[in-house]
Amino acid sequence: MGTQSLQMMAVDFGASSGRAVTGHFDGERLSIQEVHRFANEPVQLGDRLHWDFLRLFHELKQGMVKAKQQLGRTPASIAVDTWGVDYGLVDPKGQLVGNPGHYRDLRSEPAMREALKLIPEADLYARTGIQSSSINTVYQLLAEEQLSFGQNAGDWRMLFMPDLFHYYLSGVMASEYTIASTSGLLDPVKRDWNIPVMETLSLPPSLFNPIIMPGTRVGELRPDICAELSVDGMPVIAASGHDTAAAVASIPAEASRYAFISSGTWSLMGIELDEPILTERSRQLLFSNEGGAEGKIRLLKNIMGLWLLQECRRTWAMEGYQLGYAELTEMAEHAPRNSSYIDAGDAVFLPPGNMPQRIQEYCRATGQPVPQSRPEIVRCILESLAFKYRQTLGEIEELTGERLEHIHMVGGGIQNRLLCQLTASVTGKTVIAGPVEATSIGNLMMQAKAHGEVHNLAEIRQVVRQSFPPETYLPQDADEWEERYRKYHQLLVRH
Repeated sequence: MGTQSLQMMAVDFGASSGRAVTGHFDGERLSIQEVHRFANEPVQLGDRLHWDFLRLFHELKQGMVKAKQQLGRTPASIAVDTWGVDYGLVDPKGQLVGNPGHYRDLRSEPAMREALKLIPEADLYARTGIQSSSINTVYQLLAEEQLSFGQNAGDWRMLFMPDLFHYYLSGVMASEYTIASTSGLLDPVKRDWNIPVMETLSLPPSLFNPIIMPGTRVGELRPDICAELSVDGMPVIAASGHDTAAAVASIPAEASRYAFISSGTWSLMGIELDEPILTERSRQLLFSNEGGAEGKIRLLKNIMGLWLLQECRRTWAMEGYQLGYAELTEMAEHAPRNSSYIDAGDAVFLPPGNMPQRIQEYCRATGQPVPQSRPEIVRCILESLAFKYRQTLGEIEELTGERLEHIHMVGGGIQNRLLCQLTASVTGKTVIAGPVEATSIGNLMMQAKAHGEVHNLAEIRQVVRQSFPPETYLPQDADEWEERYRKYHQLLVRH
């Protein structure tokens, strides 16, 4: 590892908020500081739901100004990461063709049905490694009326959200591998665009930009932005454009094989592999093959996560009970023994609105005791999540043929210590929790790699271990949890 003192800037856009973070790397340790936080609220305009890209770009620039003020100088580089699948269209003059669509917009559902008539779902999975969902970029593009009917659309370019920010920062168009891998249009073996799929679906390959790998310098900050913000020129780096890929890059692992859980509103659970798993069994188990740093594959599944708890808390707040997450967790720790479980992968829990009642109705419909009190409901949620993690771990071990002894948990969800302990006890595995700020840390360390200050993922992970020591949770009460998981499995696991 190098010895240069690096001060960098990461901008992390989540689906509800964004923030700018500075990172200081001294060659051995990284320290981080948040300098700007802002809301990311979608805008309904007529019958379409959009991202407010102009506002978000303004907030990014505000973050750059604050980063310079906090550091006392212009950062050495900047990189943006975002959620997956969404994009903007750019015309030949470099102008944005409308505000980017939001993945929750319903316009792509009919397009998905039409596409699957041309390429059956099982065939599409075998060729792209991505679970079919109407939010996928491929279906959003097919639903674009502008692409279907617009003049000169053959000269347009499609840029995923982090690539769109990088383009307007640097003037250079490119598609970073990890974000492109969420699209349903990448060949996961070649790590490049799947031209035959595009041609079958009548998507012009000219719409797409060259794939670059994470940790690549895209270009330099445009002179007009330097002048506007009174900052110096600096490299714009495609670190890991997809936020989950950035989080996984920051896992402080020492073992070569482990499962990971990126824990927050959603739980993304999977394993890092050298090559994709494109079997029919993998598709049936709802795993996707997404890209990671150094060309890795993240074989993962999306699980409901702490959304269940967030929605319960919101409902109780509207009823006049303002309860913090720490208070809710403490209540659950002292709750009576739980004997009711939900399937955290069931779509019935996807929409917002009266989550406690839906949990109670689910337990009633599945012939279980109905949790009545708030502590009982919270305990039901957290134990059910841990059981879902165990089920998913078993599926990962089945698909890979490997027995895994460690689970690395990263992200904001690890602040729920009860969930971490339950995950260790229910799975019977050692859980290594940390860092909380995984996405920003992964973004910054991939920038350090682009600067030549670290050389590979192993060195990045060593720095993260030294900088943000993780916490270890060991399994407890193995026999009791084994028996209770057997009950959960008989009741709720669909084969």
